[in-house]
Order: sequence, then C-alpha cells, then structure tokens
Amino acid sequence: MGEEVSTVELLVPRCAGLDVAKDEVVACVRVPDGQGGRRQEVRTYPTFTSGLEALADWLTAEGVTQAVMEATGQYWKPVWWVLEERGFQLLLVNARHVKILPGRKTDVADAAWLAELLEHGLLRGSFVPPAAIRQLRDLTRYRKRLIQAHTAEVQRVQKTLEDAGIKLDSVAADVLGVSGRAMLAALVAGERDPEVLAELARGRLRTKLPQLRQALRGRFSDHHALLLRLALAHLEHLEGAIAALDTEVDRVIAPFARARDRLDTITGVGKRAAETIIAEIGVDMAVFPTAGHLASWAGRCPGNNLTGGKRRSGKPTKGNRWLGEVLTECAWAAARSRDTYLSAQYWRLARRIGKKKAAVAVGHSILVIAWYLLANDCDYQDLGGDYFVRRDADRARQRAVAQLQALGYRVTLQPLAA
Repeated sequence: MGEEVSTVELLVPRCAGLDVAKDEVVACVRVPDGQGGRRQEVRTYPTFTSGLEALADWLTAEGVTQAVMEATGQYWKPVWWVLEERGFQLLLVNARHVKILPGRKTDVADAAWLAELLEHGLLRGSFVPPAAIRQLRDLTRYRKRLIQAHTAEVQRVQKTLEDAGIKLDSVAADVLGVSGRAMLAALVAGERDPEVLAELARGRLRTKLPQLRQALRGRFSDHHALLLRLALAHLEHLEGAIAALDTEVDRVIAPFARARDRLDTITGVGKRAAETIIAEIGVDMAVFPTAGHLASWAGRCPGNNLTGGKRRSGKPTKGNRWLGEVLTECAWAAARSRDTYLSAQYWRLARRIGKKKAAVAVGHSILVIAWYLLANDCDYQDLGGDYFVRRDADRARQRAVAQLQALGYRVTLQPLAA
C-alpha cells in the first residue's frame, strides 16, 4: 500500500523488518513507491528452511538491501544464517533498546515498526561474530558445560565415598589420580580389605600407607558400588568428550592462533581461557570502537543509575555471562600471581571493596588489556607489582613514614647514593 510523501531523508530506502517467532516470521518491506512516497507490504513465512528461502527470494525481488530483527532467544539464528548467505546486510537489535521508543501492539505492526526505525537509522546493532568465531563459540561453550558436569560428577563420587565412611580424600590429594582410580575400581569390583586396597597406592602416596588403611576402612556396600560404577563410567565418557572438544578447538582456532598467543601473555590468562575470550569477542576489534565499548557490551562496566542527582546503584549491567565467568576465573588466577600489576591491583582494591568486587574490577582490566592487544597486535608487558607505588611515590612515602611513626619510631629519610 502507498503512503504520503515524506520530506525526511531516509538512510536505508529499501529495508525490511522481521519479527521472528518459533514457527513463523512476519516480514515487513518498505521501499519507494515510484511516486515519491513509500510502499509497505507485510508477509508471513514459516520458519522451515524452505520458508526462509522463500522469504529471501521475496526480499531479493523487492530490492531490499538491509534487514533488521530482534534477538529472540535462539529463533533468530536460522533466519540470520539464511539471509546472511544471500548477501543481505543484517542488523540484530536488543529488544530492550527498541522498547524505549513507542511501538505497536501486534506482531505485524512490530515488524513494520522495526522497518521504520531501520530506514531512519535509529537502530543500533548487536555484535554477531563471523561464522568461524561462531563455531569456536559453540565448541568452547559446550566444553565449559562438560567441564562443569565433570566437576559435579567428581563431587558425587566424593559424596558416595563419604556416605560409605571411606575417607580417601583426607589422605590422597587427588581421589581420581592413578592411585585413587585403582582403589575405586577395586572397591567396585568387590574388594573391601583396607590392607589390599592400600597396597594399590603408587608414588609418594605409598609413604602414607598407615593413614590409607584407616581411610579405606568403612561400610562400603553393593549400593555404593553401583553408584560409584555409574559415576566412574560417566566420568570416563565426559573426559573423552572434553578431549575430543579440545582437539576440535585446536583445529578451529588455528587461523587465530596468533591472537590466542597474544592473550596468553596476560597474567592469569591461560591457553584455554584465551580461546574462550576469542570465542566470545572475536579478533576484529573494529566492531568495538574503544575498550570502553567492549567492556560495556560485556557487562563489565559499573551501572549508571541516577535519580534526582543521587546515585542509587553501581551494579554492572547484564552482559555476556560466558565471558564474565572466564574473566572472573582469570582474575582469581592473576590475584594469586606474584609481583604483577594485576595482583597488585586486586589486593589494593580488595582492602577497600572486598575480594569479590576486586575480582570483577581485575576482570574488567583483563578485558581492556585484551582489547588493546588485539587492536594493536602486540604482546602484554606487565607494569610490575610496584606500579602503584611508583605512580604516586610521594603518597607511598608519606604512608610508610606515618606507619612507622605510629609504631613509635622517629623517621629520617635519606636518599640512596646514586
């Protein structure tokens, strides 16, 4: 249908808005009508691949160059993949950002509203990584889930042993090490004699044979044997799957090995963590104009909740939780390092705001460092654990003198000879 002539200059004259649901896509095309006005048409397509291909054919026939859709769970992805292969310029928008503008009530009107916003350039797209990074992301996220399942299964083994009165974890550092697995396999096979079980110890654990004999004496029953056998079989399966994913991740990330090695130089960031960071943010930092944009997208920036000139909360906004988890893990690892900038930052902040908030702040620093390394193609150079002292030497000197004076000392400072 035609519309009145608009005097507003359109940034995208041939565009489409897509409202994506599980079973159907409502598409609205807005193009010039040839008389100085705008023509709008709405159609509905099923989300089967054949329906999405028909949608792409229609958009092509209408000369559409750009299309926009909201990020609705997982439903938008098949639509995106099909249209991406056809060469359309696509925009994925956050529904929360669209809601701040007055919209319509029905699904059809929602698609039309998205198209109107797009043609006037009022929408901001979300980050959608390229295909290679998407594959890497699927692998690293699946690996993370399997590792979490493996950890849960190890805890289940320990609970089963505890229920049976077997205190193996009180003596052996690793219940599932070579010695521990041999003892658990013997328990499952029916061996109950603590003397025989203890003799299965290997290496340095043999120096603890008396303690092992005490720890392996319990009330281990056939019921416990069943639970333990199933748990050990599940652990073996998970370990095989994790190993297979590690191999596939190594293959997929090969084109980005240089970027991974760059991130691996950051204190607290290991090889696997670097792979996860790349899987979540990609390697092309052009999509994030500054490190601040990246931190904001990741939900690593303080919130800005002001009412009546008063700040209510500085809680960070919700962002990429997968990225947030790995950054926090890296922050804890960095905090345990010695004489490094990130460790000094952590302990400096932990005294004032607590350890958890300090870990979040260090995670933010790691993300900012990652942006600079990827954007400038350079390695990380640590500033040193004394960076904050060197940055404000006068203040550090005054603090040290005040502490000594508080202990009853008279302090005289004399510079060291050059």
